[in-house]
Amino acid sequence: MASLADRVRGNGRIAAGLLFNLLVSICIVFLNKWIYVHHGFPNMSLTLVHFVVTWLGLYICQKLDIFAPKSLQPSKLLLLALSFCGFVVFTNLSLQNNTIGTYQLAKAMTTPVIIAIQTFCYQKSFSTRIRLTLWVGAKQHELQVNSMQLLYYQAPMSSAMLLIAVPFFEPVFGEGGIFGPWSLSALLMVLLSGVIAFMVNLSIYWIIGNTSPVTYNMFGHFKFCITLCGGHVLFRDPLSVTQGLGILCTLFGILAYTRFKLSEQEGSKSKLAQRP
Repeated sequence: MASLADRVRGNGRIAAGLLFNLLVSICIVFLNKWIYVHHGFPNMSLTLVHFVVTWLGLYICQKLDIFAPKSLQPSKLLLLALSFCGFVVFTNLSLQNNTIGTYQLAKAMTTPVIIAIQTFCYQKSFSTRIRLTLWVGAKQHELQVNSMQLLYYQAPMSSAMLLIAVPFFEPVFGEGGIFGPWSLSALLMVLLSGVIAFMVNLSIYWIIGNTSPVTYNMFGHFKFCITLCGGHVLFRDPLSVTQGLGILCTLFGILAYTRFKLSEQEGSKSKLAQRP
């Protein structure tokens, strides 16, 4: 009975975490698009604000004893920090210069591209499940840290990288710079975006650490559909017949792939259960 109660409680925590990630992930896309369209805030500077606010939020959580930092070697997190930094910068760049529909389709294409790179460059096979989310999950397992402990070190490292890079690609002072003459509404929107980004980053790390890659990808498909609909409603993003067919093909492909992988997993479990 106790085991059943623990299982229900654990599933409830995962469901709450997924719902929270759904809300903040959709919110951050629409809010960032609004900032780009109506205020023209620079992309890399906005990403820098996100990482700084994330680190400050974790610092406050640590001071409130919500989690205890774990001593980690920076060299072990350097590649992760650089990868996550590039991931956020380029996804935001895509959002800034494309419609939300195109942005979402580009994100969906990361799955086959990563599989191709892993297969041809690293001779990896993907016979049982998508390992797209193991950038973070593998590090949490390797270093034996939770989501907050890992993000506590990754966020300031990514911030430092962007702090060095921003002056080479964007103005710092004056019109269009991060310290430019922005209106109060623009600054408040950017700050709100940073707070929500903190919630998104934390929930992503938590979900990857507490669920499987299949669960994370299935949930991503659901967010994909909602974000596309929201972009059409809020920003009047045009949806041509060709784009509509592309969206349907993409959804069919990723959902069918997930279904096949789940079937393979169930088959493997059945074979193990039948062994004497």
